[in-house]
Amino acid sequence: MRLLRGSLRRIAPVLACLFPVLAAPARALAPQEQGGGQGGGEGGGEEAAEEADSDVGAWFAVVGGEVHTGTGAVLRGATVLAKDGRIRAIGQGLRVPDEATVLDATGLRVYPGLVAFDSSGLIGNSGSDFADTIDPFNARMVLALASGITTAAQSDTAVKLKRGEIEDVVLREKYLVTQSYSTSNPMGRKDLLTKLLRASEYLREYRAWEEKKKEDKELKEPSRKGVDSSVLSILRGEVLAKFNADLRTELLDIARLAQRFGFRPVIVGCAEGWTVADELGRAGAYAVVTPRYRRDKEEQLVRPGGSSIENAARLYRAGVQVAIVPGQRGVDLGGIAGRDILHLTMEAGFAVRGGLSEQAALEAITIVPARMLGIDHRVGTLEVGKDCDLVVTDGELLHYQTFVQYAVVAGKQVYDKQAELYYAHIRPRPAAELAPETRVDPGTEPVEEEPSPPEEPEEPQPPDEGGGGSAGG
Repeated sequence: MRLLRGSLRRIAPVLACLFPVLAAPARALAPQEQGGGQGGGEGGGEEAAEEADSDVGAWFAVVGGEVHTGTGAVLRGATVLAKDGRIRAIGQGLRVPDEATVLDATGLRVYPGLVAFDSSGLIGNSGSDFADTIDPFNARMVLALASGITTAAQSDTAVKLKRGEIEDVVLREKYLVTQSYSTSNPMGRKDLLTKLLRASEYLREYRAWEEKKKEDKELKEPSRKGVDSSVLSILRGEVLAKFNADLRTELLDIARLAQRFGFRPVIVGCAEGWTVADELGRAGAYAVVTPRYRRDKEEQLVRPGGSSIENAARLYRAGVQVAIVPGQRGVDLGGIAGRDILHLTMEAGFAVRGGLSEQAALEAITIVPARMLGIDHRVGTLEVGKDCDLVVTDGELLHYQTFVQYAVVAGKQVYDKQAELYYAHIRPRPAAELAPETRVDPGTEPVEEEPSPPEEPEEPQPPDEGGGGSAGG
């Protein structure tokens, strides 16, 4: 017993030091740790933001807005809280660190930043090597941010529109491999088919070799002679094959080729896709469409053909993932309601007019092009763990009268409508109501000026009885 008491005396100081730690409440879990998944911020309350205030990092918060996460969830009066450019929590009642930069979005709407599947001139005129040649002060970049675009692809390279910065601008390069399978190029069709056959044969041999190698360690790996590396990457799912096609016959050929060899094609144009939507859906195809594109039907053919404003809607209903692009990939200042990259939301609005749901139209300019470019793990929706790329608007994103008021890229505000020359004069944000006049005495707090009392009216004087009459009296 004496030995036990002596041991307790020796460890008492240690227990006293540990007790505050043991008694402290456990750190609240972020939504994904609570089993709620990334869910686009549908969960997440105060617990999601309970991080230690001593954490080193740049905090940024968008508070009070109607948050459209892009996953279908809409949170009114919510907060998007980010640290070091990544979203940490989304929800109502979040505790914002004192050192955070706060953007007040009360009365406004918050959407994921738009992803332009194809663009030109927004990040400079170079066709490659964007990490060294990007122009972060490009005026066209500012216009793109003003239209809601925070990520753009040029020459199959996805780049963030980090205004004034060149660090970490490239998200991914060469995720799409362009292939030709057109009826107007028979030799090109034959060449691609030959490459696919050889690559698929090699994959079968390689898988068989992997199984046999378990028993025979000295078995030689199959030869890759004659195997095209880009086609092999397509069949392995490491990159996506991109085709340019509009005609029904070409679309059918590409869909059947994809089903035969087991890859997912990205088809740019796809004007007559609505006529073979089911076949494209079975192939798991992606379609990049322009709803306002016009193509006349060939009158000598009885079958359906030509363009249709319902193209995007029919493809979507058949299971095709649809991305939307405007008619022109660059910036054209030739007029309002144009066809250039600045009117990406208007193009999506025409798809809604053709029967596409608003949610699908939002996905067609955010998460779907992000999937095609292989960057959907970072951008395209507002979810915990993704980059804090968002836009704050004064109305519905797809409405033609809506303006982007603020744009945020990687947790930094890069655009403010009122601080730019382009749109500040159009429907300016209302200024805050002026405070009542105050009188400030030196060394004292402001004191409201008291109104002076009204002057009393003068009493009428009685007439002079002392003979102040006329001179002739």
